Amino acid sequence: MKKIIPVLLIASLMIYVSSCEKDDICVEGDTPQLVIGFFDIDDTTEAKDVPSLRIKEIILDTVINTISDRSSSLDSIGVPLRSDVTSTSFAFITDSADDADTGDETGNIDTLTISYSPREAFVSRACGYVMNYDDLTISLPASANNWIQDITVVQETVENSKSIHVKIFF
Repeated sequence: MKKIIPVLLIASLMIYVSSCEKDDICVEGDTPQLVIGFFDIDDTTEAKDVPSLRIKEIILDTVINTISDRSSSLDSIGVPLRSDVTSTSFAFITDSADDADTGDETGNIDTLTISYSPREAFVSRACGYVMNYDDLTISLPASANNWIQDITVVQETVENSKSIHVKIFF
């Protein structure tokens, strides 16, 4: 009888340990993108497509790859914010095209600077940490040539990519 009890304890422990499964599948572990919606300046409740939209990150001088480049049917987009700094500047280019002779960018270019406070958030053991952004503000230098006529920050905290954080009116 004395020999059976240790064997049962060891067997029970082995069954318990082998039945545990590691949480190594990450479902909700992406850093959220800033979601921007485009709206008609005359009817601020109506979404509006931006013709031939291209967005370039200024410092890295790269076209963002979260949207189809120069798409004509976008009324909302998601753009990635940099987590290593407290602001990201983007060139929003409408009617974007390449000049046939020089290859230079043509179109109406507005430069937006998005400022924020990056904050790490623990998701799970499998996902680790993601970056969230607090205290969101946006600035657009005033110009008579701006195609963007107004900007409204709807949510000052970026914790998911499910709803619009910023509305741009044109």
